Amino acid sequence: MTHDTTAIATAPLRTIGLDLGDTSSALCVMNAQGHIDEESVLPTTKSALRKRFTRAERFRVVMEACGQSHWISGFLEELGHEVQVVNPRRLQLITDSVSKTDRNDARLLAKLGRADLDLLRPIHRRSDVCVRVRALLNARRSLVQARTRLINSIRGTAKLFGHKLRTSSAEGFVLTAKQGVPADLLEILQPQLDTLTALAQQVERYDIQIEKLGREEFPQTQLLRQIYGVGPQVALAFVAAIEDPKRFRRSRDVGPYLGLTPRREQSGGRDPRLRITKHGDSMLRSLLVTAATHIMRKQAPDSDLKRHALRIARGSGPRDQGRARIATARRLAVVMHHLLLTGEAYQPFHAVALDA
Repeated sequence: MTHDTTAIATAPLRTIGLDLGDTSSALCVMNAQGHIDEESVLPTTKSALRKRFTRAERFRVVMEACGQSHWISGFLEELGHEVQVVNPRRLQLITDSVSKTDRNDARLLAKLGRADLDLLRPIHRRSDVCVRVRALLNARRSLVQARTRLINSIRGTAKLFGHKLRTSSAEGFVLTAKQGVPADLLEILQPQLDTLTALAQQVERYDIQIEKLGREEFPQTQLLRQIYGVGPQVALAFVAAIEDPKRFRRSRDVGPYLGLTPRREQSGGRDPRLRITKHGDSMLRSLLVTAATHIMRKQAPDSDLKRHALRIARGSGPRDQGRARIATARRLAVVMHHLLLTGEAYQPFHAVALDA
């Protein structure tokens, strides 16, 4: 039996709202007139999805971004369906619902997907290569966070016995601790110090991988590393998050995409200054703020980015410094996108004509 693929492609799509769960997912099929044709639950497995979606009819499938949405969306696209992965922050109708069930969530996804996808702001689905890069960066980040918690624990234990350990880098902390506590306390802390040594070795392994990836598979990261404060992690995370710089109409659109712009709650004559939205990629946002901190240091070389930060941080208070870091991170993202887009060499005193 053969199917008329032309007719399938031109026929109005039925919409499926798919509320993903770890073990099972709720499904709602809605036709072009807004009537529900089917509601069911299926296991969240490749075999179950293949059995349900291997059909002649082409669906529009709408799902929330979550831990499993990447592989499921790619799998369903391979089966010939249109897939829209939507931003969970746009789904307050679901998150704020007083009758939140998997069935109701799937219904609402189907309704919104049929009515107006712009309301949901479908997200950009990253390539498998970039997802793997992000997994590598996240793995390193988790080890660094574990190391930080362990260092804080050791400092707290030493302080409990009246020993305040001097400031040191994470790499030099083991030696600092051994020199700063007596032998009886060192016996208690030694297993933690051994763990810190092992963590440092694993972080270094990740650093070698990240450096190699940037050099061999993502050579565009070298453009970004021309900027003081932008190291291999920041550059690789930025390239993996942006992927195709041409998908942004303007370089200054990158700031809002990464959640580095203030929220707005304008009403009448009121337009208060609010905190940043923190939408988007939290890991990259954190890395950019760290890079901005390096740019703002006294020993950092002079540049337009540094001067921009100093203009904003007129005062020396924490609030002024915080605003300056965010603003510099936002402008840094704009400059980095411009470099990716144009392939130009970075000019520290040739500011891109952008309102960042």
